[in-house]
Amino acid sequence: MAGRRREAHVDSEESNHRQPARSPSAKEGRYANFFQVGHNEFEFLIEFGQQDRGIHTRIYVSPQYAHVLSELLAETLRQHELEFGGKRGTGQRPT
Repeated sequence: MAGRRREAHVDSEESNHRQPARSPSAKEGRYANFFQVGHNEFEFLIEFGQQDRGIHTRIYVSPQYAHVLSELLAETLRQHELEFGGKRGTGQRPT
């Protein structure tokens, strides 16, 4: 994907214990046009997929990291709108 890449890094005890990706498939890019989000008291589940093929990726994060992800996505969308113009398809999901 061309364009700018934004990352959020939060220093914590949790992030210091993560294992590095061991296989090339761990960095494989996947296209998604279908999303689901669920939560309970302790974690958020974010699912990515394709409308025709179903869910292909599930990510579990703590509420704290869900908030970091939300802020990162919102800021990146604001920057995209500044660079490329206003919101597209506001109020409707692409089909």
